[in-house]
Amino acid sequence: MEKIEWMLRLANVKGLSSQLVRHLALALQDSAPVDDGLLSDHGLSEIQRQQFREICPRQLERTYLWLEHEEHHLVACIDEDYPSALTEISRRPSLLYVAGSVNALQTPQLGVVGSRHCTHYGKQWGSWFTQQLALSGLTITSGLARGIDGVAHRAALEAQGKTVAVLGSGLQHIYPKSHQSLAREIISSGGALISEFPLDMAPHAVNFPRRNRIISGLSLGVLVIEASLKSGSLVTARYALEQNRNVYALPGSLGNPGSEGTHWLIQQGALLVAHPNNILEDLHSTLQWLPDSTSETIYSQDSDDVPLPFATVLANVGDEVTPVDVVAERAGQPVPVTAAHLLELELAGWIAAVPGGYVRLRRACHVRRTYVLV
Repeated sequence: MEKIEWMLRLANVKGLSSQLVRHLALALQDSAPVDDGLLSDHGLSEIQRQQFREICPRQLERTYLWLEHEEHHLVACIDEDYPSALTEISRRPSLLYVAGSVNALQTPQLGVVGSRHCTHYGKQWGSWFTQQLALSGLTITSGLARGIDGVAHRAALEAQGKTVAVLGSGLQHIYPKSHQSLAREIISSGGALISEFPLDMAPHAVNFPRRNRIISGLSLGVLVIEASLKSGSLVTARYALEQNRNVYALPGSLGNPGSEGTHWLIQQGALLVAHPNNILEDLHSTLQWLPDSTSETIYSQDSDDVPLPFATVLANVGDEVTPVDVVAERAGQPVPVTAAHLLELELAGWIAAVPGGYVRLRRACHVRRTYVLV
């Protein structure tokens, strides 16, 4: 029996511990042919032995055909290419389908997760944090979902960094369909798509907690951008804690349900992060870092080098959506005058127009020290 076949058969068996899977995989690698006695000697029940024997022939055929592409890989838990970070966790996947660079899975990774229904605040800060962390040498790992996941992947690509997407479906069933072009860009930019599920597996709800444990398992830590109290992002954070990974949470505004999950994480001991360097400094003991000799452009609330136009109006536009009439009332100005000032502030890049009003943006300035991964 060829290795690919017994790898797929072994992955089809339910209820095996990670340690038993590894021992059995090593035995299968050295055994030809594979007989029922070998499986029984390793403690597999009759039902489990039947699951090993009765793999769908179409799955075998589909996988062999898929592997003909040079960027497609099947990585078993006993292979050298298997991510070393996953060997540290319990309930690790016995098999990974990988599209793209297998080497990307061995790089230092940071999980970035958050709400599928993120706010402008979450998009803005999620994108900026991710870009800075990618520029510092971390591979950004997320779940290819709508919302913060997509924001994180795109921001890493925009920074010309690497990103890894862990799917809750098979690699021939990209979900959501709107992210198919994003998936292709991840692969072409030196990143990877990975899944433990058969190629044609649909994105069933039960798959996503299993996907989340891989996101956290691959990562040195997990950054949660926005999350409700019942968010899947909190499931990822829980897995991270169980796997002895660091958990970081971006605070949000009070009254926003999308910030309740991150605030709860902070109350439970997650590190509140107000700047990407908070994460890099926290990882300092885990990795080797050197200060960059050149200053790095980051965002700050205001820049001393740029004159502040219409300060009274600008001061009354916050991180959350602020309607024009509210700004006018706070600034003590007529609405038409305020609207004109808001337009000029928008053109100058201080604020952005969003449905319902305006939100504050961050101007670029320079800091003396950032960190880069070496």
